[in-house]
Amino acid sequence: MRIIFAGTPHFAATHLRALSLKHEVIAVYTQPDRPAGRGKKITASPVKLLAEELGLQIYQPVSLKDFEQQSIVISLQADIMVVVAYGLMLPQAVLQAPRMGCINVHGSILPRWRGAAPIQRSVEAGDLQSGVTIMQMDVGLDTGPMLSITRCPIATNETSGSLYDKLAELGAPALLTTLDSLEAGDAVATAQDNNKSTYAHKIDKTEALINWSDSAEIIDRRIRAFNPFPAAYTELAGLRVKVWRAQVASSSIALPGQIMAADSAGLLVSCGQSALRMTEIQLAGKSRLAVSEILKSRAELFAVGKQFDQ
Repeated sequence: MRIIFAGTPHFAATHLRALSLKHEVIAVYTQPDRPAGRGKKITASPVKLLAEELGLQIYQPVSLKDFEQQSIVISLQADIMVVVAYGLMLPQAVLQAPRMGCINVHGSILPRWRGAAPIQRSVEAGDLQSGVTIMQMDVGLDTGPMLSITRCPIATNETSGSLYDKLAELGAPALLTTLDSLEAGDAVATAQDNNKSTYAHKIDKTEALINWSDSAEIIDRRIRAFNPFPAAYTELAGLRVKVWRAQVASSSIALPGQIMAADSAGLLVSCGQSALRMTEIQLAGKSRLAVSEILKSRAELFAVGKQFDQ
């Protein structure tokens, strides 16, 4: 099949590589290069880097709303357009340009978690399972009829990073199978139940600040949901502390945010309900380390009785 691919992050690049092994990818659309990292160096997306490696034609429009950009898509005369975490809305002219329209690979079991951050929101909500839905695109936001759903469990210690990897592995073969069905003409599209839909809002960095008045369970889920981005954090004596790994521990009668124990097992911190044991943290300007290692040089900072900011 003659395919236009549109995507931006690593999750999308995984699908592009699988696609390129079986089909003719005639063009790749990805977000424009943007500043990234501490030095704000202009950086190409993972999809662009892979497309360059594969020698594919690359387009990086800021928008697809203008007539000129839409004319380019139409001129490519594609059989289908595959969209995976692209980051731009496709107008009607683009949706109907390929002979078989556009399909999208989405990291949730639709209609749950439509929107920008389905993987993080499913971990944050404590969902027991996630998956990949492949749908025929329409003008709505992740509202099109579903062509396939592939499911996987969410482990109790799952982070967004680990779930992201799981879904990337599931999505690529599911995409190829769906394309086979579409090409054969035996694909079946199922309408979504809009009454069961939920929306996965884009992650805001301000959400990553830990509120110790919340329950240990809620804080634990947010730590895992924001790992690796934007990383949950708290503050102690004016010092920012990123929290990478933790687990719900014992009950507590101490004040929220108060350190109850600091030893080789980690930092035991009181929460609004129960306590949380932090096992891997990161001090400002330093590397991620096990709490047991940090205590060797900074034990006084995390002394029992000290309290993280509220």
